[in-house]
Amino acid sequence: MELYAEVAGEGPEIVLLHEGICDSRMWDPQWEAFTRSHRVMRLDFRGYGRSPLEPGRFASARDVIELLDRHGFERAALVGVSLGGRVALEVALAAPERVTALVLVGSGLPGHDWSEEMKATWEEEEAALRSGNMDEAVDISLRTWVAGPRRKPEDVDADVRSRVAEMQRRAYELQVPVEDEEELLVDDVAQRLGEIKVPTLVLVGEEDVPDIHAIADRLAHEIPGARRATIANTAHVPSMERPEEFERLVLGFLDEVG
Repeated sequence: MELYAEVAGEGPEIVLLHEGICDSRMWDPQWEAFTRSHRVMRLDFRGYGRSPLEPGRFASARDVIELLDRHGFERAALVGVSLGGRVALEVALAAPERVTALVLVGSGLPGHDWSEEMKATWEEEEAALRSGNMDEAVDISLRTWVAGPRRKPEDVDADVRSRVAEMQRRAYELQVPVEDEEELLVDDVAQRLGEIKVPTLVLVGEEDVPDIHAIADRLAHEIPGARRATIANTAHVPSMERPEEFERLVLGFLDEVG
């Protein structure tokens, strides 16, 4: 199956991995800045943006490694947000020779013991989708991830909310009709964090949900030499809400360790 990917720029290699409420369009604010000094690839995971979701088992991390091969990326820094962070961790463990650095933003982590609050939110979202109320499901997602637990939706720039809503709706449209058969390429990520040897930056939005902060704390503690930074006044989409600060932190880190 042909996954959507876009490549531009010249220089050290970066791969941008989007989060589960967005697709590769979330990187629009960074595209010009990153490709000015790096060779960059952004992609849509299966069931997001311009990549279809077809029946059958798959692993997103395996897809990423295949795209590295297809587009001639030998050794790249992986910048992954949420779902993309989880995939970046898998790639770093499955193919460490292909990864030069990790930037993990509001990252997921397989096996995390999610709070009852998050479980209830996901059940509410699933119930809305089962009833065919996609608008309600999008609204739940935006309240949870874009605003965060301490802000109101209107506290977030309306354009950011609109862009995330469009990407989230597209993901629902692709995913709802097809049973999700994604599997992990590395099923013991949480037990192997100490094996990661590349420079790692752990970023988290100050307004993100407590579970994401807990995961960030664990990643920063268990990945050898990892650094942790917090971006104020943003929740789960810091690259969209605070693009200039995000670019400064990420490019500064990659230039320093590269």
